[in-house]
Amino acid sequence: MADLVCELHSVFHTRRRFHFPFAHLIDAIPQNGIYIIFERGETYRTFDRIVRVGTHTGQDQLRSRLKQHFIKPNKNRSIFRKNIRRSFLYREGSAYLPSWELDVTSRVDRQRNLEKLDLAFEANVEKRISEYIQANLSFCVFEVQEKEERLFWESRIVSTIARSGVCSASPGWLGNYSPKAKIVQSGLWQVNELEGQVLSLKEWETLKKMLSKG
Repeated sequence: MADLVCELHSVFHTRRRFHFPFAHLIDAIPQNGIYIIFERGETYRTFDRIVRVGTHTGQDQLRSRLKQHFIKPNKNRSIFRKNIRRSFLYREGSAYLPSWELDVTSRVDRQRNLEKLDLAFEANVEKRISEYIQANLSFCVFEVQEKEERLFWESRIVSTIARSGVCSASPGWLGNYSPKAKIVQSGLWQVNELEGQVLSLKEWETLKKMLSKG
């Protein structure tokens, strides 16, 4: 499996890399697909280490999803942002961590939780998250039109990397401070699909053909 993880990194390393700001390159990003995120300072062998693999469920929402991660200051719309801030707060020993977990997305949750939040503090938190992501993260993408296929390939890639046990985080990786054990153990900014089916050799050949098309 280690060889396959190396091949995944090698193939994604050759793809066009996007850094913030990427608004002027938005037409180069497909409307439907999968994104592969890398983080400054994180390496695997001679490659930038993959730290997150993600997609979207709504049709034509890949660009919007990336904006939610990189730009929009709303932790409840991006679990990725929420996980990064958990690590910030946990590293700093902040007493605000329980409040950070409260959601105000729905009307019911807003009525229940809004008065418990320090909105000025949260605004500053979101600013720090954006600054961290924009300064340290980059990504490549590949097109997958159908939702079921996107979810399939996302799961296979994540599981292959996570279950290999060879793609470790550096000692200074922010995710090491996460209160989520799965993030610390996997070295990935996610907790789902870490223990699913890994890529078979046949699936890997299919994926390589997909990636070679653009």
